[in-house]
Amino acid sequence: MTGPAMDAAPERANAPERAGWARDAIFYHIYPLGLCGAPARNDLGAAPVERLDSLLPWLDHIRGLGCNALYIGPLFESTAHGYDTADYWHLDRRLGTDETLRRFVAAAHATGLRVVLDGVFNHVGRDFWAFRDVKANGAASAFRDWFAGLRFDGRSPYGDPFTYQGWHGHFDLVTLNLSNPDVRGHIFGAVESWIREFEIDGLRLDAADVLDLGFQRDLAAFVRSIDPEFWLFGEVVHGDYRRWANPETLDSVTNYEAYKGLYSSLVDRNYFEIAYTLNREFGQRGLYAGLPLFNFVDNHDQDRVASKLDEARLLYPLYLLLFTMPGVPSIYYGSEWGVTGKLAPGDDSPVRQAIDLAAGPSLGSQPKLADAIKQFAAIRTGSVALRRGTYRQLHVAAEQFAFVRETAEETVVVLLNASDKAVEVALPVAEEAEWRDVLNGDTATSTGGHLRSEVPAGWGRILARRTR
Repeated sequence: MTGPAMDAAPERANAPERAGWARDAIFYHIYPLGLCGAPARNDLGAAPVERLDSLLPWLDHIRGLGCNALYIGPLFESTAHGYDTADYWHLDRRLGTDETLRRFVAAAHATGLRVVLDGVFNHVGRDFWAFRDVKANGAASAFRDWFAGLRFDGRSPYGDPFTYQGWHGHFDLVTLNLSNPDVRGHIFGAVESWIREFEIDGLRLDAADVLDLGFQRDLAAFVRSIDPEFWLFGEVVHGDYRRWANPETLDSVTNYEAYKGLYSSLVDRNYFEIAYTLNREFGQRGLYAGLPLFNFVDNHDQDRVASKLDEARLLYPLYLLLFTMPGVPSIYYGSEWGVTGKLAPGDDSPVRQAIDLAAGPSLGSQPKLADAIKQFAAIRTGSVALRRGTYRQLHVAAEQFAFVRETAEETVVVLLNASDKAVEVALPVAEEAEWRDVLNGDTATSTGGHLRSEVPAGWGRILARRTR
């Protein structure tokens, strides 16, 4: 197949090849404290409440959508939102006991889901046991070297007779000194217990873009010595993703570079924005060709995407692109029905809400979106080109976009139409061939150097042919 100005880029020889299962994964993302309706503050002296069990019925729903992996977290004992860890070794008592988590992961595995947890290692909360010892014993504490910037020549914003480094200036989050071998030993021991006791399949490293790279390399080597198929991906907002995702460190990072363009291209009627990003990332000489970046349209730190779009019908071409672009797609809980939610100043709870599974479809603006996502997921799962193929742009206009995903065995052309009217698109395709539309159940033919196809309004086509 030929195209305008761009040839398919081969997969990079240095792209991580570990944990091959994740390249074929479709993730579902749960923020458990929110979905379970846990109290906003933890009573660290209270008896555990097994709220995590309420998520067991979600597992069949998640699998029914076509997902085969679950990213859930944070889960371990914390003061409030989960990213202020108090104890790395035990499940947050608002969610249950360690046995509750063990049952949950086993049930997820039995359903056919891999399980990836949050690893929050850059900082802890003020209730972290070693920090409490510093508060109690001051300069005499055996743990005074566990925390970054800890000095006894001033006072913290909380009135402590010492100062310390807070994460991004938030002094409820105490930055760890990850160069301290005792700190590393404590964290690595906890992670080993998660792998051996709960049999988890991977970790998402919170705030990986500020997390010590040497720590990340050592952690990667450690977990892979236990489980060579263990998958690590990191939360990275800015920077060259290859600093973190490479053979020595992580397998993947969050694709924030594409995140905005995925929805704003639809809001602004400007597919050129996301087309530019995908070319930069995955096209000829693409920076991240062959790298399985973690793709999303919303998450627990961002407004729900249904609140970003001015027309709910645009959710359909949005998710169609998410499931056909290079990388690993992820669905945030509830967004499969078009549930809305916007962050408030200093308050993330509007996008981390409790949702009753039975009532879920009635809470969103597009209850049938879940059926479309199920269809997209099935097509992606059945196509090696969509999961692992190269990327090349074929056509871009304000509200139409087309590209090709290709392997030696299969070629797939994806056409998107964000307009409210059907549009005929002519694509430069040299081969004369018949194409099967695996999305709509019909066919198209390429002749005379072009593939012409009418694309339904607010929808798309996925045209596939075998090349061997």
